[in-house]
Amino acid sequence: MDIASLGGTILAVVAVVFGVIMTGLTAGQIIDIPSVFITLFGSLSAVVISNPIDRTKRAWSLYRMIFSQTSYDSLKKIQEIVSFSEKARRDGLLALEDDMDKLDDPFMRKALQLIVDGTDPDVVRNVMEIDLSAMESRHGENRDWFAVLGDMGPAFGMIGTLIGLVGMLGNMGGDSAAIGRGMAAALITTLYGSLLANIVAIPVVNKLKARTSEEVVVKSIMLEGALSIQAGENPRIVEEKLSSYLDPKKRVELKQQQDED
Repeated sequence: MDIASLGGTILAVVAVVFGVIMTGLTAGQIIDIPSVFITLFGSLSAVVISNPIDRTKRAWSLYRMIFSQTSYDSLKKIQEIVSFSEKARRDGLLALEDDMDKLDDPFMRKALQLIVDGTDPDVVRNVMEIDLSAMESRHGENRDWFAVLGDMGPAFGMIGTLIGLVGMLGNMGGDSAAIGRGMAAALITTLYGSLLANIVAIPVVNKLKARTSEEVVVKSIMLEGALSIQAGENPRIVEEKLSSYLDPKKRVELKQQQDED
């Protein structure tokens, strides 16, 4: 469970509820079913129109993904690559074939298979960079679903506000209380649109971007590690090169783990 995503979502909801209570508003004043229909279903319809159906089917899975803990352990991956480097220098590249079936990451397995097959280093880099670029493109397309939702939420909130204003103006010269209720209902749709964008859509886009960045770093480590193994570099040099991808704190942690081993 990703505590940051869960805690942030709960905190945002609590902040809104607390603000409502502190202003003296009641649930009846905040909850407006027609406004929910206009904002929520209007936004979702626009998002569905804007995206392929397969992307819409994946939307719920993507949303749940931000609450799951990622397994991008860059330190562990560097240690694994260094061990492969030691084995390759000692027994040759072909000795890595026994380890490839044990790898759970297709990207690393593909890179090692290419170098074991004797593929030219430039070709290996080109093939794996295409793979990496394609992954980033897929992730970007998946984020687009929530990006559109973030745009459409406030837009349909404004549409609901305009509908409410039309009804309010239709009562001008009549019951002043009805005019006040109409104005309140009109503004609630704007509120719903802002909440949809700022508590759901935009945070999901930002979290998925962060996850993609983490994965890109780890896969870049794998690629550089595989090429270093192919070049026959000293395992210590391989470790120093790959640790450059880490922040200073993690570099110290990696050094401590290597000393313990």
